[in-house]
Amino acid sequence: MTITAEDMRRFLMLFATNVAEQREELTRLDSAIGDGDHGINMDRGMKAVLEVLPGIDGSEAGTLLKQAGLRLVSTVGGASGPLYGTFFLRMGTALGDATEVSRAQFVAALRAGLEGVAARGKAQPDDKTMVDAMTPAVEALESADDSIDWAEALTRAADAAVTGRDRVTPLVARKGRASYLGERAAGHQDPGATSTALLFATLRDTFIDQA
Repeated sequence: MTITAEDMRRFLMLFATNVAEQREELTRLDSAIGDGDHGINMDRGMKAVLEVLPGIDGSEAGTLLKQAGLRLVSTVGGASGPLYGTFFLRMGTALGDATEVSRAQFVAALRAGLEGVAARGKAQPDDKTMVDAMTPAVEALESADDSIDWAEALTRAADAAVTGRDRVTPLVARKGRASYLGERAAGHQDPGATSTALLFATLRDTFIDQA
């Protein structure tokens, strides 16, 4: 199978829709342990991405993702813009100018995105951040060989992201605004990990709908 720019265009459009639908929930979660603007910022950023999508020509998935990343960095405040922007920028750079991306290339690009997020946020597993949802999702895809259907592999990744999100909910945050709360952050679901789980669920649904 191959992944194209059109696949990534559909993914970004669906992610924007899903973020808009979950805006209030993401904001509610962030109000408990953060600045209370994660849902607002993510929605603003993805709406900005939708505005530029029609003007991005070409058949390169990497170019599309890089432009999306640049748009997020330039329009979204707080941590979500730089982190998600870095994620898409690193993915796009890894894909380069390929017009048809293999499954292995796409998974490698997701790994590059994860490493970019971890470096930008100086985050490690168990810091209670989006990295805790993203890491097991990427690892699930890396461990799924070609004998496993792509939609099934993406389903496993989406499930792993949810498991990672929930695994760190009881923990004390070690990064971001939530880290200032100390023990009071324990038991609260991390908004960044939640939006990351939504991202991988969207990736799954993009290809399941295609099938």
